[in-house]
Amino acid sequence: MTSSAPKKPAGRGAARLPRGARARAPQVLTSLEQLYPDARTELVFNTPFELLVATVLSAQATDVSVNAATPALFERYPDAHAMSQAEAQDIEPLIRRIGLYRGKARNLAALARLLVERHGGEVPNDFDAVVALPGAGRKTANVVLSNAYGFPAIAVDTHVGRLARRLGLSVQTNPDKVEQDLQGLFPRERWVFLHHALILHGRRVCMARNPQCAACEMAAFCPKIGVEA
Repeated sequence: MTSSAPKKPAGRGAARLPRGARARAPQVLTSLEQLYPDARTELVFNTPFELLVATVLSAQATDVSVNAATPALFERYPDAHAMSQAEAQDIEPLIRRIGLYRGKARNLAALARLLVERHGGEVPNDFDAVVALPGAGRKTANVVLSNAYGFPAIAVDTHVGRLARRLGLSVQTNPDKVEQDLQGLFPRERWVFLHHALILHGRRVCMARNPQCAACEMAAFCPKIGVEA
């Protein structure tokens, strides 16, 4: 199988970055490296298949709720071949505690069948092939390829997008455009770390509501202190 790394988001050219973004980016990276030196995904997985399933389940749901549900799910369906034999109604009771569980159950049953039919039951290390799976998308593909196969990628979720705007790294609200801005500001070899560290900072300090600005290590150079993004 030919591997394909995550592709740069399509666009009509680079949008204007916020004032000072290029000077601020190294400060952000240094602070994140000091705060979260071991940052990595908080989803629990052992195989690329488990990571793919967990990432699909994590859409509009917390990693805590996903990690609580997946042990029983993976015990019943340890790989794509096993899950491809299931119907959505078989999967639903195992993921009921996760938001939007009915639609996600349908997607999991369908993506497992496609993995078996198109890829011999293995999660492809190909960006377009992952994006084509039911329930997947650009963010899912970036998460899977970076964490399972080591490709450099920045998966933009609500935390990453919010912090990119608050820290003056992007003015975009479209995740693909935020991804493009961040790719241009940070070294390629630090993209995966950056994604995970921003998520941790968004969960622990720079929350959507009531961000802990007084306790933030980046307060000295953050242009959006106390401003809802």
